[in-house]
Amino acid sequence: MPELSQVLPLLALIMAIGAFAGVVAGLLGVGGGIILVPAFFFAFAALGYETPELMQICLATSLATIIVTSLRSVMAHHRKGAVDWGILRAWGPGIAIGAVLGVVAASGLRNEALMVLFGVLALAVGLYLAFGRAHWRLGDQMPGGWARAILSPLVGFLSVLMGIGGGSFGVPLMTLYGRPIHNAVATAAGFGVIIAVPSVLGFLMVSGDHPDRPPFMVGQVNLVAFAVVVAMTLITTPWGVRLAHAMDPKPLKRVFAVFIMIMALNMLRKAFWG
Repeated sequence: MPELSQVLPLLALIMAIGAFAGVVAGLLGVGGGIILVPAFFFAFAALGYETPELMQICLATSLATIIVTSLRSVMAHHRKGAVDWGILRAWGPGIAIGAVLGVVAASGLRNEALMVLFGVLALAVGLYLAFGRAHWRLGDQMPGGWARAILSPLVGFLSVLMGIGGGSFGVPLMTLYGRPIHNAVATAAGFGVIIAVPSVLGFLMVSGDHPDRPPFMVGQVNLVAFAVVVAMTLITTPWGVRLAHAMDPKPLKRVFAVFIMIMALNMLRKAFWG
């Protein structure tokens, strides 16, 4: 059983991370995973948990929190009639397959490779948040056939390699194909559930026995971080929603895009130069 002196610093850091992620999610409508993964990584590393599978732990734990937050979100959006269940039914199987493949890939990679992947993909997300335009279009309806067969697993695969839900890739994809933003956000919450459930089940079955792993692990999921982040986001996400109604979130979204890109560059620096 870990000593209290080990658990308390971890608890304090994770509470702060969860509180911040919840506020940002409520304020900007951006999923917490893109914050949680680097925050978990640097928090665990600062506390001395330098296991070679630390990025796997961060991805798995972030995805575990997304199960809860995405379920709450999709149910809330469904009550408002905003979820496009037709898109979820058509795209869900491919996304789930991609998520499972993502677990297989992530399980075979160590910290540096996963850090590089996260950094590159997070830079792309940050650039889209900063410079993307609402009027950009690739088509008037969501693609089917071979395009969907390729894109749907890719969404699930890349999301698992970043430890994120459906928002960062799903929302831009749907808006580029003509879906209204409120429908895209609501439906992407469903993507998050489809990504997170099979991937977390997979990560729970990935064993790890390195002595520098954090305490309270099941597979690659850290139970303390999962429980605390879920609890904190339940408290602080409504605060972010209230802030969003009290101020213009557009300039804040650009600031957040810069923040994501700085985190991504820091992750790349850590991967290449330690």
